[in-house]
Amino acid sequence: MVLETEELMNINGGANGKGVGIGIIIAAIGSFIIGLIDGFLRPLKCN
Repeated sequence: MVLETEELMNINGGANGKGVGIGIIIAAIGSFIIGLIDGFLRPLKCN
């Protein structure tokens, strides 16, 4: 199937910038909280 230029411009799909940004922020906050809790429960000395 050969698509014309106008049809190619109207294709929607993939991730939008807002959804990806929110996902990255949620992952960063979750990782920070898990690391903070882990640091309190298992304090390890720096070598």
